[in-house]
Amino acid sequence: MVDVITEIKIQCPLDKVSEYAANPDNAPKWYVNIHSAEWQTQKPMTIGSRIAFKAHFLGRQLAYVYEIAEFIQGQKLVMRTADGPFPMETTYTWEAIDDNITRMTLRNKGNPTGFSKLFAPFMSTMMMQANKKDLKKIKEILEDGDFAY
Repeated sequence: MVDVITEIKIQCPLDKVSEYAANPDNAPKWYVNIHSAEWQTQKPMTIGSRIAFKAHFLGRQLAYVYEIAEFIQGQKLVMRTADGPFPMETTYTWEAIDDNITRMTLRNKGNPTGFSKLFAPFMSTMMMQANKKDLKKIKEILEDGDFAY
């Protein structure tokens, strides 16, 4: 099983961080490996919403669909693969440290299968490195203030 937890402090109010991060349309802007996000259900996001992502990871092109399993505005978002290379769950949580600093946590957990199983011993390390880059990127975007929801 792969279970990777990363976190970062972002100098930006919680509502701005959570609103930006929870919007799948923004994922290709701050996720290093995600190239596109396409809604398969109507907006706005609710439990059961489905978003198709295309990404590149471990030298392979990946296409998978996440379904929103839990969403508490400004606190937590849980997405699970409904279709893809292996079962995966991604969780974002946000916590206000003060009025202008937010702790964002990104957790990915799942069970690699098929081709992905071959990489299981390295997957946690690779995901940790990618997640750290992703969180650094979202921090830069939000702290620079040059973003739109």
